[in-house]
Amino acid sequence: MKRLAVLRHAKSDWGDAQIDDHNRPLNERGWKAARCMGRELKQRGIKFDLVLASTAARVRETLDGLREKYDFGSAPIQFEPLMYTAGEAELLSLVRDLPESVHAPLLVGHNPGLEQLVKNLTRDDGRGLRGRIAHKYPTAAFALVELPAHRWADVESGSGELVELILPKDLD
Repeated sequence: MKRLAVLRHAKSDWGDAQIDDHNRPLNERGWKAARCMGRELKQRGIKFDLVLASTAARVRETLDGLREKYDFGSAPIQFEPLMYTAGEAELLSLVRDLPESVHAPLLVGHNPGLEQLVKNLTRDDGRGLRGRIAHKYPTAAFALVELPAHRWADVESGSGELVELILPKDLD
């Protein structure tokens, strides 16, 4: 069994049209959501042994906000340029290429790729978690997917179960 965590960056600031998309920072709501998510991950005891993240400023700041309330411990944070524009196929390829020494990875990036990845990896569950993100995977949303694979290379679409879903609106 493999466990994959997926976090969309927190809400970004669209106030300055001069800033290119890659360098767009978080707004105040985004900083608050990132801190709340960090506190919630800590309370739930969720741990990671690798963080694979987009290079965008809003992703880096989301991680900074998380770190204010959550300790990543010895989990390395690797910034992957491909994740900035990655669609579902590229993200699935990154997952399948994870080293077998990684047991609890966290992907931090952008929509629509992350939303498509979570939906395509999972099947409907009895608790209705997948249904809650069927039409929108909001900013700062966190999903934990259990995948019935022994190796990352064997992860298949539609095989996983969404076992944790944390949405910022549920934390207010």
